[in-house]
Amino acid sequence: MIRTRIAPSPTGFLHLGTARTALYSWAFARHHGGQFVLRIEDTDVARSTQDSVEQIIAAMKWLGLDYDEGPIYQMQRLERYQAVVDQMIASGHAYRCYTTPEELEAMKAAQEARGEKRRYDGTWRPEPGKVLPPAPAQVKPVVRFRNPVDGDVSWNDFVKGPITVNNREIDDLIILRADGVPTYNFAVVVDDWDMKITHVFRGDEHVNNTPWQINIYEALGAPCPTFGHMPIILGDDGLKLSKRRGAVSVTAYEENGYLPEAMLNYLSRLGWSHGDDELFSREQLVSWFDGTHLNKSPAQWDPAKLEWVNSHYMKQADDARLAELVAGQLAKHGIEADKARLPAMCALYKDRCPTTVALADWLSMYFAPVSPSAEDLAQHVTDAIKPALATLAGKLDAIEWTKAAISLAIKETIAAHGIKMPQLAIPVRVLVCGRTQTPSVDAALELFDKKSVIERLRKA
Repeated sequence: MIRTRIAPSPTGFLHLGTARTALYSWAFARHHGGQFVLRIEDTDVARSTQDSVEQIIAAMKWLGLDYDEGPIYQMQRLERYQAVVDQMIASGHAYRCYTTPEELEAMKAAQEARGEKRRYDGTWRPEPGKVLPPAPAQVKPVVRFRNPVDGDVSWNDFVKGPITVNNREIDDLIILRADGVPTYNFAVVVDDWDMKITHVFRGDEHVNNTPWQINIYEALGAPCPTFGHMPIILGDDGLKLSKRRGAVSVTAYEENGYLPEAMLNYLSRLGWSHGDDELFSREQLVSWFDGTHLNKSPAQWDPAKLEWVNSHYMKQADDARLAELVAGQLAKHGIEADKARLPAMCALYKDRCPTTVALADWLSMYFAPVSPSAEDLAQHVTDAIKPALATLAGKLDAIEWTKAAISLAIKETIAAHGIKMPQLAIPVRVLVCGRTQTPSVDAALELFDKKSVIERLRKA
């Protein structure tokens, strides 16, 4: 049984890099008929928050990344970590270390001054024939993993290929803090072991952690999962995306009017490809995503490309669904929309809108007053055209409110005043819609309340 997981830390929102890792883990499990697990790595007690947990879960739900188990919280598993630590101490694979943080910092500063690599010097590491110092009663020890000193750690990364690190490059890792809370590199091993995780997708920044983790797996006699480390995502400025730079949370894109199917499509292409296919469904992604064709080089976030992808899905989206989303966007600005009328409006305007925010901006003119620019009014609503606008207002007031009748009233007004369509249509758009361009003017006007159109025209 293929089992994958995503294990975000609830110290902030679910950012795009973690969302991509979750997507790949989910798609790989679904492709193989396996299982996908959500684990919350909340051992950073000072920074973890319930709000972050809820945001992570909401973002996963929005993307449609359903999980078979979870959320599982590390802080609810402390007894299990302690039991494994006790087992490792008993087997000689771990030991208590009484070096204080101050002593450790002084030790590493001295190493740095001598031009040596900063690392723990093994003062409390037990060795045959070595006499350890007496344990200071006033110091609460941490527990360190007794890392092998000889040989290499090797693994075949399914993204990067074969990787080898000599054990002398890594020191004895703290696996349990003095307060009894495990460190990341230890907890993740116990978790993945207990949860029978077979394949681990994660970011490039974890490559340096992997040798420690493999050695801990071996010390425990536990099966080691297959690792794949994904390159970072660069921003459109070429720098690494981070929580401090730009709107990189999944929920920010939801709020900014992107559709989840577009985000899923776009994210999946940031580090993976299926030939030249750019647009594909969730079902196609699952069918194709077998863990191959993953890129070794960093991907670059392209807002224009995401807009293009989202525009595609906007055009395909059900109008009633778009209406609900647009109503929510309008409500943020205090505009109450008539939901019965919104689907037809969405149908008319969605082809020209890259997001639901842009669509809401267009449709706000139907439910709130418009403010044409002084420049548009001066250029298009001239004294020469005002008589025609008055004629049109009178004709519209007398007709049944249909697109055909509106079109006929416009044509009769043009004929009566000897003008051309743009000379009348553009001023009508400016006064009624607050802008110079819309879909065909009769289609745009039909969706308005008749009274509003006539009132706006008579303001000329």
